Amino acid sequence: MNQAELIAAVAERAGLTKADAGKAVEALADTITDALKRGDEVRIAGFGSFAISERAERQGRNPQTGAQMTIAASRAARFTAGKAVKDALNGG
Repeated sequence: MNQAELIAAVAERAGLTKADAGKAVEALADTITDALKRGDEVRIAGFGSFAISERAERQGRNPQTGAQMTIAASRAARFTAGKAVKDALNGG
């Protein structure tokens, strides 16, 4: 499902116009992103939680040359599905 399909599905389920649903989806994504930038965790009951995962600096290899290189430390978003989502996916 891409963003346009998500917006159409939200509009249909919530009885909104596609323009309003698009604003809501974008606002949700922006709000989650802003919270993660601040280092906050976002928990949505029954759905799951978004958090930041810290990756330490590490050594890697260039696959073309085999030369060793340093991969810089980074932060990545992590999503953990909630119980309701896990149960729905596993026939619960």
